[in-house]
Amino acid sequence: MNEQAQTTQAPQTPPKPAPKGIGLADSAVERLKVLLAERQTPEAGLRIAVKGGGCSGLQYSMEWSEKSRERDKVFERDGVRVFVDPKSYLYLIGTELVFEQTLMASGFKLNNPNVKAACGCGESFSV
Repeated sequence: MNEQAQTTQAPQTPPKPAPKGIGLADSAVERLKVLLAERQTPEAGLRIAVKGGGCSGLQYSMEWSEKSRERDKVFERDGVRVFVDPKSYLYLIGTELVFEQTLMASGFKLNNPNVKAACGCGESFSV
């Protein structure tokens, strides 16, 4: 009688789905609340865009916007809104907006998992 060894494989965990949208870290939400209160424009939001330029080919742009545009993706948390145009959204899927404050500088930072390379100064990137 031939006996063959049976091998059993451990169940594999399915790959984690890629995050969708733009995440807003607690630090970013709190800072945006303060800035919106100072501006006295609680209905406004932060517009984030990706534009051509910089030494690596693409760069971020952030500015205030009084309201969203027709085709914008709108991300909201605790009354704070971020507006992203459809073209920029393709580069920003899964990105988290954070606010960092150190002894040397403070500001918003985008933790973008799509970035493949960035320039030395940190102002531009490529995907």
